[in-house]
Amino acid sequence: MMMKPWYIDIHGGFIEAGNNLHVITARDRRVILSTWQFEDYQGHITLGDNCLICPGVRFNSGSSINVGNNCMFAAGSYITDADWHDIYDRTKTIGTTAPITLADNVWIGDGAIVCKGVSIGENSVIGAGAVVASDIPANCIAAGNPARVIKQLDPERTLVTRAQIFEDVGGLNTMLENVNRKILANNTLWGWLRTILRPRRGD
Repeated sequence: MMMKPWYIDIHGGFIEAGNNLHVITARDRRVILSTWQFEDYQGHITLGDNCLICPGVRFNSGSSINVGNNCMFAAGSYITDADWHDIYDRTKTIGTTAPITLADNVWIGDGAIVCKGVSIGENSVIGAGAVVASDIPANCIAAGNPARVIKQLDPERTLVTRAQIFEDVGGLNTMLENVNRKILANNTLWGWLRTILRPRRGD
């Protein structure tokens, strides 16, 4: 589901997603998925089932970004598998690149950055604003710059993943339809005509 309006940019090939991808965008926070092909480099982005991408999220790949099922990317998070210029030869377009792997149920917080060569284990949460420059194990919360494990998830608690949202597709569609009806309840023909003839800021 690409929630309208569709402020999403997709550049390059080798971009694929599994079932039930949800993408939320905003006019001032576009979602960008880019793969780059240059000389021997070819980027790939693979998203698993039931993933959520929020406004302002960016994926840039010069080699490989592999995302598991049920992963969530909060607003403004950035996933990049390359430096995008060589440290010593700054005319080189991509520079050093190394694959990124996110296991199932990973949650990347608001404004967090995941850097090249990183693996994040299943169920782990990356705190808002974190910079992940090295591997993060499974079942933990990591935060900071550079990101470090600050807490382990409680093994006694049940983890409910995004997969459960899609167990009742009919109920989900009904709920989304009701949300849309509520959002659009105050729309009128005159209001629509006014936005065309005399648009106001925010229309």
